Amino acid sequence: MPLFPLRFRFARLLLLSVPMAVLVACGGGGDGGSGVGFLPNSGTGTAPPVATTPPTAPDMPDTPDTPDTADDGDALRNAPWVEGVFRTASLYKDRCAAPRTGTGYDGKPFADKAGRTVDENNWLRAWTHDTYLWYDEVPDLDPALFATADYFDLLKTHAVTPSGRDKDQFHSTYTTEEWNALSGAGTSVGYGAQWAFFALSPPRELRVAYVEPGSPATMPGVDLRRGARVLRINGIDFVNDPTQEGVDVINAALFDAAPGTSTRFTVVDAGSNAPRDITLTAAPVISTPVQNVKTLPNAGRTVGYLQFNDHIGTAELQLKAAMEWLRTERATELVVDLRYNGGGYLDLASQLGFMVAGETQTRGKTFESVRFNNKHTERDPVTGAPLLPTPFQSSTFGFLSPADQPLPSLDLRRVYVLTGPDTCSASEAFINGLRGIDIDVVQIGDTTCGKPYGFYPQDNCGTTYFSVQFQGVNAKGFGDYADGLAPTCFVPDDFSRALGDPLEARLAAALAHQVSGACPAVPAGRLAKSAVAGPAAALLRKPEGLRNRILRPR
Repeated sequence: MPLFPLRFRFARLLLLSVPMAVLVACGGGGDGGSGVGFLPNSGTGTAPPVATTPPTAPDMPDTPDTPDTADDGDALRNAPWVEGVFRTASLYKDRCAAPRTGTGYDGKPFADKAGRTVDENNWLRAWTHDTYLWYDEVPDLDPALFATADYFDLLKTHAVTPSGRDKDQFHSTYTTEEWNALSGAGTSVGYGAQWAFFALSPPRELRVAYVEPGSPATMPGVDLRRGARVLRINGIDFVNDPTQEGVDVINAALFDAAPGTSTRFTVVDAGSNAPRDITLTAAPVISTPVQNVKTLPNAGRTVGYLQFNDHIGTAELQLKAAMEWLRTERATELVVDLRYNGGGYLDLASQLGFMVAGETQTRGKTFESVRFNNKHTERDPVTGAPLLPTPFQSSTFGFLSPADQPLPSLDLRRVYVLTGPDTCSASEAFINGLRGIDIDVVQIGDTTCGKPYGFYPQDNCGTTYFSVQFQGVNAKGFGDYADGLAPTCFVPDDFSRALGDPLEARLAAALAHQVSGACPAVPAGRLAKSAVAGPAAALLRKPEGLRNRILRPR
């Protein structure tokens, strides 16, 4: 009997699709890659992609800032590929095999002009050679020989990290329509249950990590909660079905459900042995990035806790309100639960850093500096602006609210952060940025995903490309954590209790460490496959756009 592993594919989001986990029938399984940090692009691209420093021909300028004249533009654009010779990216920008018409997300007409696939590929080649962080490790391949999606997949380094992971796991694309929708409010079509994947091949294991308030997962008669385990989907044995037909049904239900589509699930709730049947109907779901804000007493301390899931625009006011409330409650310790936060806007991470440490400890200090490739040591290759560090931001930016509102702060010298393999990018920058100014960050949980990199999302002809363009470093110049940030105390994820429950393993460990200064012992049973703790490090497979470091154009 053939074995069909689950693979990663696209989950339907409102106005867009984004890569998520996909199941496999037997054996294998795959990681669909990861996002990286990125910066929304403020304008058209500049020049060239590829391997070594290229020779420069008189009529083929290698300088991204050198424009091609109207007289020779067509001739240059139609000239054949020459290995190691690069023209400016602007020569090919918006030259599309299938030009869009009408207006875009911002209400402005599309800039698309009639072109060819090779024009789109030449733009990618030039853009990569100019801005890609590891441009000198990219093979120079003839753009006329590939479909655009295939060509982009090849325009990256194939080097590995010390642990053997791909150095660039983050090369990815969205349709531009998808990216614009996701980066704004995190609105998606789904059930409102964030799935945690423990095993993608039989025997598969899928649990609920958390649910979005007011979503289909919280409706009467459904009431999905953290730790619930999936047994069957639309009559298919989710755990053991070995057929491609079964995998197709599972993938369609988990990742491709259109609004209004109803799906039957058989689940077992945490702490129960009795299966129950529920029906979930897919609908637009708006993410609530900040949840479970509370205080907990702990040996004379007042401990603030907040669950922070995504660095998206809607989080700005939610974080501000949470910190204002914790300040009024006189919190003397803080636990920030980032175990499922894949990243997002770097400015939100710097704001959160300020709200933890306060004015005195952050004044005039760097939260993070951005390093581009060796062609761009003084100016941003996309915006042209001087390279300046990101400070600890002390006021709002006005993502979805008025700008320049002062932010509250707790003025702490120590913060506890709960982490795991889904803690990525901007979340890692929060940890690294505070450590750069000697704030004691006590990390409880598991090693983070390892994304010190970022990029400018760059639209061309309806596709937004993510090609690594920078590395972030803290005030001490440290940013080498491609294999993740290791925890102070290793504690497996605990799916038997709600997030924010003081008896949940990771939060309980943080509370114990505040008193004793020591890491608690991890019972052997918590490392086993059980309803109490995950059998291994689960991965949420969030959309790539929610697993990144994003810089806003200044």
